[in-house]
Amino acid sequence: MTLEEHCIQFPLQFADLPTDCRRRDIEADRGFADRSAPRHFEEVAQGRGLYAVELHRCSCVAFSAMKGSKYCACGIDTLCLESCRGATHQKKPIKRTLRPRCFPSSRICDPLPFDTSTLPFGDDGMGIKGFARSIALLSLSSSFSVLAGKADDTLVYASDSEPENISPYHNDLREGVILGRLIWDNLVYRNPDNGEYQPMLATSWKQVDDTTIDFQLRQGVKFHNGDPFTADDVVFTLNYVVSPESKVVTVQNVDWIKSAEKLGDYSVRLHLKKPFPPALEYLSNAVPMFPKKYFEEVGLAGFSRKPIGTGPYKVTAIATGEGVKMDKNPDYFKDSPQGQPKIGHINFRVIADAETRLAELMTGGVDWTWRVAPDQAENLKAMPNLVVTSGATMRIGFLILDARGTSSADSPMKHLKVRQAINYAINRDGLASQLVGGESKPLQVACYPGQFGCDTTAATVYNYDPAKAKALLAEAGYPNGFETEIFAYRDRDYVEAIIGNLRAVGINAKLRYLKYAALRDQQRGGKVPMSFQAWGSFSILDTSASAGTWFKGNPDDNIKDPQVQGWLQTADNALDPQVRKDNYRKALQRISEQAYWAPLFNYSMNYAYVSDLNFKPYPDELPRFVLSSWK
Repeated sequence: MTLEEHCIQFPLQFADLPTDCRRRDIEADRGFADRSAPRHFEEVAQGRGLYAVELHRCSCVAFSAMKGSKYCACGIDTLCLESCRGATHQKKPIKRTLRPRCFPSSRICDPLPFDTSTLPFGDDGMGIKGFARSIALLSLSSSFSVLAGKADDTLVYASDSEPENISPYHNDLREGVILGRLIWDNLVYRNPDNGEYQPMLATSWKQVDDTTIDFQLRQGVKFHNGDPFTADDVVFTLNYVVSPESKVVTVQNVDWIKSAEKLGDYSVRLHLKKPFPPALEYLSNAVPMFPKKYFEEVGLAGFSRKPIGTGPYKVTAIATGEGVKMDKNPDYFKDSPQGQPKIGHINFRVIADAETRLAELMTGGVDWTWRVAPDQAENLKAMPNLVVTSGATMRIGFLILDARGTSSADSPMKHLKVRQAINYAINRDGLASQLVGGESKPLQVACYPGQFGCDTTAATVYNYDPAKAKALLAEAGYPNGFETEIFAYRDRDYVEAIIGNLRAVGINAKLRYLKYAALRDQQRGGKVPMSFQAWGSFSILDTSASAGTWFKGNPDDNIKDPQVQGWLQTADNALDPQVRKDNYRKALQRISEQAYWAPLFNYSMNYAYVSDLNFKPYPDELPRFVLSSWK
């Protein structure tokens, strides 16, 4: 079925779009192929039928107006402008002038108010056929976008970010975690349905004493290059990731490991620095095994370009800014607790703009995507060839406040009452229910409630109270508020809502929007007064992976409160579960009382995918494509 035929058969209904969407300027530059590109929608609304201009080198079309239609083409304009932003041929980036919430197919499938057969193909317009061809080009603009779907046994999944390095120890993005589970295996497997720990690369393990664990390894496992998996690989991996020269990004996931030693070809002893009760939880989630021989031959740089693992899928191509191609591993070990991979090929595509991802999903360039906005998810449910599912996740959103004042000598964030005012100024209920939607809930504590040790009653409750926020600012010496910056790398609309809350009490926060790695480095360098962050704890169901990551003296700990660090360390190392809980509670209580953070909400995730894909989402926000299959 062609795009036109699909739109005729399955027309969608859309609500009126806001007036300012129809009236805002489109910034014309040399990126427009048409010399007569309009400055205003009104200029072409009085002209004939449909007006569109093709964006030079962008393989997409920006609609400007449609005669007789009460809708503006906000979604498609946003899609195209965003995809061309910062292109090298531009003298300056095209400004994103239109609202991001407009549904991207509003001009594809909206019933047309006039006869499209009369539309010209001249200098000042394109017919719907030309538009369809241009949209189709979206799926041809990259080698990573072709041959999607069941017919080609290729699952194409798209996300908005890419890891800075495909090594799971050298990135801390969720996209990196997903790739890591496809390419590498862990010693232990946690069953996502019942939470039980099961043998994976290790067939058994024994706790020798409080700081020693012995592992018997699985024989007959091969890396993607054919090399056998042995104890040498485990010892190498564990000793490498704790060495300073490895420069791992995910220090918090391995800082409890002291060393590993070889007991035999398939036997390894793991030494812990101190007792660490959640060791198996970490080993089943965040400590994959690398090939010693190959890694030593190519180094980290070579390994990142051509990674090798034992996992169910092997990498065939990597292109920065585009994605990763993977093929099913025909030699994947038969006794894997997650079973054999069922889909022949999996391609990960990087598509930064949400509307572009949805356009690709509807036109066949993508089979699966996530982080779909609630209103867009509702619209997608009307499409019979797509499935939309949603559910709560363990990812939390929060603000980090510069309590030590490292971002500037006179930082207002040094004042407790200012940090408390920020907490009172934010409408958590509104964020959770109106923006995040789904099963999102307001959050007051610096952890995910489903993690061991996350005691929600330990938190001070900062209800939405702008008047109290203003009073606290006045008491802190800022009766007229102040100016600051808020850094972010995702969820721009959430951040803009927070900025609005802060502005209402006198805090004018300028948004600094960066890529994740750049923000992380500035945050760790103490240069950020306030940042919006999201954290999924690497799917680890223990408070050591949330509060422990951000407050225990790790690189991400900007607060460096010795009391909090001490309680968290005690909780991490105590063998008595109640002692662990008590110390986590003390730490969480002080974090909240001192308003080091402004916890906001837990995320609810909307997934959208083709109807012939079997896919099951889990609360740990880890899409398990190895468990997926075609119907």
